[in-house]
Amino acid sequence: MSDFVAALGLVLVIEGLLYAVAPEGMKQMMQQVMDMPGSALRAGGLVAMLAGVFIVWLVRG
Repeated sequence: MSDFVAALGLVLVIEGLLYAVAPEGMKQMMQQVMDMPGSALRAGGLVAMLAGVFIVWLVRG
């Protein structure tokens, strides 16, 4: 469970860093995301999820 909490904290650090370093870029990216079809977001989410599972499998395996 502590690994999960540490991973969640790391996600928050990375996201916060992006907003702190490039707030205007994040605004532009959010606008682009709003214009994307849901199917593209779903596909991107699935690819990101599979990449994350693969990375965890490599590190833990």
